[in-house]
Amino acid sequence: MDHRPQPPGRTALTVRTCATWLIVGAYAAWAALRLFPGDVGFWWVQLVAFTPYVALSSPVALVVALLARRRAAGVAALAVCVVFAAIVVPRMVGESPSGGGGPRLRVLAVNLLAGGAGAAEVVRLVRSVRADVVAFQELSPVAVEAMGRAGLDTLLPHRVTEARAGTRGSGIYSRHPVSRVGLLDFGGFGQLIGRLDVDGVAVEMVSVHPCAPYLARLHSCWGEGLDALSRTGGSTRLLIGDFNATLDHARVRELLDAGYRDAAEATGNGLQTTWPALPRDFHGLPIPPVTIDHVLADNRTAIHAFSVHLLPGTDHKAVFADLELPGPGN
Repeated sequence: MDHRPQPPGRTALTVRTCATWLIVGAYAAWAALRLFPGDVGFWWVQLVAFTPYVALSSPVALVVALLARRRAAGVAALAVCVVFAAIVVPRMVGESPSGGGGPRLRVLAVNLLAGGAGAAEVVRLVRSVRADVVAFQELSPVAVEAMGRAGLDTLLPHRVTEARAGTRGSGIYSRHPVSRVGLLDFGGFGQLIGRLDVDGVAVEMVSVHPCAPYLARLHSCWGEGLDALSRTGGSTRLLIGDFNATLDHARVRELLDAGYRDAAEATGNGLQTTWPALPRDFHGLPIPPVTIDHVLADNRTAIHAFSVHLLPGTDHKAVFADLELPGPGN
């Protein structure tokens, strides 16, 4: 064995190489897990929501590799940056509206934070965006009464509700006739399914709100609540509300692959965050805002506009979309 001392700097060079590959490897591992066709365990379900932030910082790995003069690591880091760009950039680009040919429908999704959002503010927002239909999450019996007194029933006279105390209720209020056709109920979270008659066009809508996977024991009901969305039928389908999941979660990607489009992504607004609308922390650490509220429309529906709106009294931003429903033959 050669016990002669290593040339000066050899140890520092080794440390620098290892540190470079450690940084590049961390980004590569995140990208690989994001591409994996499944939600990899409970902790990953929480972490993957922050993929856009990781993508934004991924050039750091390339800069580190270049400064360390490690060519192989630099090539790997560049490849990782390209993968992240392919994942995230389409959300900022948008696309020309396609499909449609039928009546327009202006939809709004509002998470009421256990019914605590101000009823007058909700009605003001409905008027402001001229919503034809609103899907409520965390709709409580108290909120139903308060919004009725504030004038919501006058603006949107048709409704179906599954009002529950706390965070587990939902409802659909509409300018068009609506009937209740089902309920997806996992972990006590009722996701109401309604059928709208929009100028003769039948539209099936789900007020989406699976349980939040903030504890390991809730991972299962979260997954079941999202999986059940793909089993809804109807001539035209809209999934609207608080998915407790982003476009980086495999179950949401599966919905998109099954024939839905995300209204935010389709209009180039896919990085607009919706929760938390106000600063919030996790064990003392601030939570960067993420995009967990969505409007998903089937591929035959044209998407003309999307926006998010602050609403006092709730930790979610309301999400709005202007849609053009499929016409005859679509």
